[in-house]
Amino acid sequence: MTKIVIFGNSGSGKSTLARSISESLEAGHLDLDTVAWLPSSPPQRMPIKESMENITSFLNKNTQWVIEGCYADLISQVTPYADEVIFLNLSTSECIKNAKARPWEPHKYESKAAQDANLNMLLDWITDYDNRTDTFSRDSHQQVYDNFDGKKIMVTSNDESKVLRNKTKSN
Repeated sequence: MTKIVIFGNSGSGKSTLARSISESLEAGHLDLDTVAWLPSSPPQRMPIKESMENITSFLNKNTQWVIEGCYADLISQVTPYADEVIFLNLSTSECIKNAKARPWEPHKYESKAAQDANLNMLLDWITDYDNRTDTFSRDSHQQVYDNFDGKKIMVTSNDESKVLRNKTKSN
């Protein structure tokens, strides 16, 4: 059984890598964005307890899984069940490049135009990764990575991420 947690900054390629691995393994895939937010405007975080209830339900339904997101507070509660973590620790400039090339994410936005309207906010968010001290920061992600005792991989470039995706497809 394979249980993998993938985390990193917005635009680091978490969803792309998670989809590739989950398809290759025929494993469940959970994007933490789908369980981290209340359906409200402006966006508001769901209480951790409620998010964890949704995550626990996913874990109970899947013997093999890939969970991805940027929420160190949720990820740190899932890593005790994981076999492996992958930290997509890309440079801010690579994350910005990826975000600008991002295809439409229909599970997050009602249209490509709505997603594009949010791009400048996302680029500012990405740029602030090293300055933040919250659950979304590089420091928080590094802490999750450092505290994990199992197999762990740190990816520091788009090229390394592409190699990892191709490797999962060939297995």
